Amino acid sequence: MEIAVLGTGMVGKTLAAGFVRVGHTVTVGTRDPEVTAAREEWTDVRLATYADAARGADLVVLAVGGQVAEEALAQADLPDGAIVLDLTNPLDFSNGFPPTLTVKDTDSLAEMLQRAHPTAQVVKALNTVNCALMVTPEQLAEGDHTIFIAGDDAAARAHVHSLLQDLGWVDIVEFPSLEAARGLEMYLPLWVRLMQQLGTAHFNLKLVR
Repeated sequence: MEIAVLGTGMVGKTLAAGFVRVGHTVTVGTRDPEVTAAREEWTDVRLATYADAARGADLVVLAVGGQVAEEALAQADLPDGAIVLDLTNPLDFSNGFPPTLTVKDTDSLAEMLQRAHPTAQVVKALNTVNCALMVTPEQLAEGDHTIFIAGDDAAARAHVHSLLQDLGWVDIVEFPSLEAARGLEMYLPLWVRLMQQLGTAHFNLKLVR
């Protein structure tokens, strides 16, 4: 699969390496590829602008901070039919820590992105775990924990589902509506509290049926 990862922070770099590890071809999108290349070493991936990275990709992974998610996706100039894996969270740190949500209850950042890009298919996933677990779920409880997918389009969800399986996820719960992203994003205030309480970000939920 040709994957475009938009974002060069810790999350983007971890995801890019994880996707390469399981056999995918990765282009990392950045505002300035030359500056990014000079700042740190990137191996086994190509650096490009957001738009160049998204062009021709089978999947566009949005791995920037929630506060710049809309701007980054706009700069990507998504082609019609693009599948976007949105793992951002609408966190507001302007009043310090813990953060609050900029959107909740009746809307979600994922739905806002979908409305802004109606010819794309936005799928919410991976926003409920830290980046290490995103790509190596077996680090925790031998992988016996749950990840969620939410999206309106069945084919787009299947695309993301397949990628998560490649990464080692087994317990994958799908919601057939992007509206479910509201709940996935609203979990983050609890996630932050749990991180404080546990003293680590290395945890996740397990859905017991």
